Amino acid sequence: MAWTDEQIQNVWNKGHPVSNNDSAIWRQDDCGAWIRRSDYGNRNSKYGWEVDHINPARGDNLSNLRPLQWKNNAAKQDNIGLDCPVTASGTDNVDSSED
Repeated sequence: MAWTDEQIQNVWNKGHPVSNNDSAIWRQDDCGAWIRRSDYGNRNSKYGWEVDHINPARGDNLSNLRPLQWKNNAAKQDNIGLDCPVTASGTDNVDSSED
């Protein structure tokens, strides 16, 4: 789906702000992975993120959407459960699939 700028911002706002970080630029997803606002849709960035449907059967309502680091979103596929190959260690992302 092609999301509007407003929808993308609303989903971004659902990311987790982290103390001492500008929440307009940096947040963490539900896996704890760092995401950068400007890297929306960028699969070449370790801070890239995408809009995820929490439950794919429940549609595009904001309550069913969340920001996820792109590898976490790709790992989820169409499942309701959340796999977290990318998490954070301090101020960096760690990708367990690269071990």
